[in-house]
Amino acid sequence: NLLDRDTFSKSDPICVLYVQGVGNKEWREFGRTEVIDNTLNPDFVRKFILDYFFEERENLRFDLYDVDSKSPNLSKHDFLGQVFCTLGEIVGSQGSRLEKPIVGIPGKKCGTIILTAEELNCCRDAVLMQFCANKLDKKDFFGKSDPFLVFYRSNEDGSFTICHKTEVVKNTLNPVWQAFKISVRALCNGDYDRTIKVEVYDWDRDGSHDFIGEFTTSYRELSRGQSQFNVYEVVNPKKKGKKKKYSNSGTVVSLLMILVYFYFRTQINFTVAIDFTASNGNPAQPTSLHYMNPYQLNAYGMALKAVGEIVQDYDSDKMFPALGFGAKLPPDGRISHEFALNGNPQNPYCDGIEGVMEAYYRSLKSVQLYGPTNFAPVINHVARYASSVKDGSQYFVLLIVTDGVISDMAQTKESIVNASKLPMSIIIVGVGPAEFDAMVELDGDDVRVSSRGKYAERDIVQFVPFRDYIDRSGNHVLSMARLAKDVLAEIPEQFLSYMRARGIKPSPAPPPYTPPTHVLQTQI
Repeated sequence: NLLDRDTFSKSDPICVLYVQGVGNKEWREFGRTEVIDNTLNPDFVRKFILDYFFEERENLRFDLYDVDSKSPNLSKHDFLGQVFCTLGEIVGSQGSRLEKPIVGIPGKKCGTIILTAEELNCCRDAVLMQFCANKLDKKDFFGKSDPFLVFYRSNEDGSFTICHKTEVVKNTLNPVWQAFKISVRALCNGDYDRTIKVEVYDWDRDGSHDFIGEFTTSYRELSRGQSQFNVYEVVNPKKKGKKKKYSNSGTVVSLLMILVYFYFRTQINFTVAIDFTASNGNPAQPTSLHYMNPYQLNAYGMALKAVGEIVQDYDSDKMFPALGFGAKLPPDGRISHEFALNGNPQNPYCDGIEGVMEAYYRSLKSVQLYGPTNFAPVINHVARYASSVKDGSQYFVLLIVTDGVISDMAQTKESIVNASKLPMSIIIVGVGPAEFDAMVELDGDDVRVSSRGKYAERDIVQFVPFRDYIDRSGNHVLSMARLAKDVLAEIPEQFLSYMRARGIKPSPAPPPYTPPTHVLQTQI
């Protein structure tokens, strides 16, 4: 029962989640749901995944808006009210379901928010699914129906939570919907026998979609693939109760059910590479990005710690190899673009992210920042190992932390184009105030990287400017969750694009990776 702010139709609501900082108590935006058109009773699909600490009070704020344009600026939209609560309140409510009145507009009843929480299990599988339907009920007066599907997973208390909506297929009673990918965790929280409910609707422009019918299934049933077992009768309970001869309102057929990837069964090999070039400034000077401040982390230290703590969740032994590039090394002053931070090229592994930090600070005391800033050597270094394991059982990720002043742009582009054929991704975290135009160019989101007339087979580079995640004082990471999301956002799809391009289907468990001599990767 949200407020209706639109004159000729109903509100188009969105919900924005804010979390409160522990130290400064500032509210920081955590995420937004999708916009649902023309409804005062939205059921949002998008979920927020939060870490829950029993011993900590985690304050949350949910703001509702009626979206009036495509502007991301919330002040351009009509405020519908807000709710304050703690994560513990939601988790501790009966069935982990909390209802609270929406407040914030004096003298108005703003409706109710319903918040549900569920502990996620560790299943990281995803599935590719596709459905079609036959002979659905005709709901439109001047045409056929415009059908779409809504998927719900059942909760432990018997209620249902929306987890996916298909697109609308216009003017047909026999739609074929596009294939879609969904995590098994979202679909059934990893419980293969948990009920999945699917509702079929006829889309209407005003948001009052007509219910055609529903059916239930489970992940285990769906995984049988296309067969007579996966033809489902769409039943409208009201019609069934009124008409004795009613059989169904059509059928839905599961056309496709493929386990997309076993993320946790693929060995991911991380290499960290740190920029030790003179463009970072003299480490003895406070203006340097490598300044060794005894009281707080420098820019590189903050980026390494923040990103490393994300990455180490995927590492079973918490051992990281770490490289530096662009420095003169003792004792002879030779320039190196791929040296072990711990000084041991035969065993460059560091114990956890703290070990990487220690090796980084030790290197700063012993090496001389120099140049040029060459990325190609570390990219080619990892590419050599990626080229030795192409069966999909191993995937290699290179994390480069840099100030972004690159010297070997042409060679780097060539290295990326060559590496795009390999099971490999590159994450570049830019520190400092530079414009990072070159880094944006390497991140092939807008224009695919090319070299000598050849384009990269797939986009394998993700660039993130670290300054977007620190406060104005430059010494506090604002949102670890958003940083984690942005740093790792493209890795699964990049991995999948490699698998699809090679026609590789996941094996139940890959063989353990035996690194060649002097390998500088770790398995996670």
